[in-house]
Amino acid sequence: MSIKKTSLYGTATTAVLAVTLTACGGGSGGAGASGGSYDKDATVNIGSLYEPQNLDNTAGGGQGVTEALNGNVYEGLFRLTDDGEVEKLLAQDYKVSGDGLTYTFTLRDGVKFHSGKTLTSEDVKYSLEKVLAGDSQSARKSNLEVVKDIATPDARTVKVTLSQKSISFVYNLSYVWIINSEAKNLKTTEDGTGPYKLNKWTRGSALSLDRFPGYWGDAAANKQVVFHYYKDATALNNALLTNAVDVVTSEQSPDALDQFKNNQNYKVNDGDSTTKLLLAFNDKAKPFTDVKVRQAVSSAIDDKKLLDSVWGGYGKLIGSMVPPTDPWYEDLTDVNAYDVARAKKLLKEAGYEDGFTFTLDTPNYDPHPTAATFIKSQLAKVGITVEINTITADEWYTKVYKNRDFTATLQEHVNDRDLVWYGNPDFYWGYDNKQVTQWVEQAEQASSTAEQTELLKKVNRKTAEDAASDWLYLYPQIVVANSKLSGYPLNGLNSQFFAYDIKKKG
Repeated sequence: MSIKKTSLYGTATTAVLAVTLTACGGGSGGAGASGGSYDKDATVNIGSLYEPQNLDNTAGGGQGVTEALNGNVYEGLFRLTDDGEVEKLLAQDYKVSGDGLTYTFTLRDGVKFHSGKTLTSEDVKYSLEKVLAGDSQSARKSNLEVVKDIATPDARTVKVTLSQKSISFVYNLSYVWIINSEAKNLKTTEDGTGPYKLNKWTRGSALSLDRFPGYWGDAAANKQVVFHYYKDATALNNALLTNAVDVVTSEQSPDALDQFKNNQNYKVNDGDSTTKLLLAFNDKAKPFTDVKVRQAVSSAIDDKKLLDSVWGGYGKLIGSMVPPTDPWYEDLTDVNAYDVARAKKLLKEAGYEDGFTFTLDTPNYDPHPTAATFIKSQLAKVGITVEINTITADEWYTKVYKNRDFTATLQEHVNDRDLVWYGNPDFYWGYDNKQVTQWVEQAEQASSTAEQTELLKKVNRKTAEDAASDWLYLYPQIVVANSKLSGYPLNGLNSQFFAYDIKKKG
């Protein structure tokens, strides 16, 4: 489960759909994405709030390293497109055994790392083992623990044996970067196979990527991209207005959008988001061990009013962990919907007629402080006192995620298809329902997408009914760009931002 800002964790469960062969291209959008002349030697300046913590996605590199390097510098055997499809990338082909336990991959021929070394099966083996290592902080580590053995019969063949069937295996491989097995110092350097190579990373300022002349596929549509990092949305918008950047990967200041919407020099794109803002309860800590208390808190908060106050007319209400882009989505916004009278009734039934007090651990970056203040005022109306404890992203990771030392917290979860974490009783929020765990396990070993979808719909409804968390709203995905730009990603699933199709008119 990737977390917004820190983005250290992740999961997904999905059927592998429409696996096709492609090089660069696909999954990108933007106004005028096809046709028209453009500058093949252009530098595209990208504005972002999410600077990498380091350049290694198995060492807590964060959301920023995914945004800048995934698909641009590093590639996987497969790629998740901006439209949510899975495509073959460094894997030219693959076969699955009849029992679903053995995957044999044939690697694309003639692929070079940026250092000049030729890609071999040993690099794939190394990359998978790096994700599975004891000290790995990879977003896909737990999903890939079904890997039992990795064999390399020859330079272009990788044979992976699983301990049990995993319908999500190929999907999860799209998150594994294939890295040169001989590469060193990956927190500050890189050696991938992507259409760009790292030029320079100036901490606190910018990260530049240059077109890689030895790329095996279609060359990037621009010569260089530079990710510029800003501390707040106001500075980011000013950079766009002054042409210091050409595109903003994810707009975080809806109040500022009018200056772009009413200006022919810019285009505002409202894409599909997978980012959910959660009020996550510690379901193993009183009083949230009681399902009625969780239901009461959920019913006491006016999610629509919160969404409107933060995002104006953007974003969507969401009644569960599942966004509309997931195959097992159902509209569950009527489950534990805003109803103050019901909230008071549930609290009385749970033995908290006079309310209670709890501490809400709140990350110190927007929109968490705003949401925490809103929640505090809402819950006060039903007699619940909220004490806000503001913490940094690093403190959140240690206190909440690692040590489980919290009663409730706010956090943004980025990934698509991440409902399955509610089937893991050891995940940080501690939700433990044996039937849900069984459904999740059965879904992962399903023989068809229809069977998987049916099971995960059951998980979706049960977790919603149990108020396993309170899903406050689904973020909008607003990309604002100079009108001279085309070919940029519109959805940015899981925080990735493919830059290789971006075209800039001279």
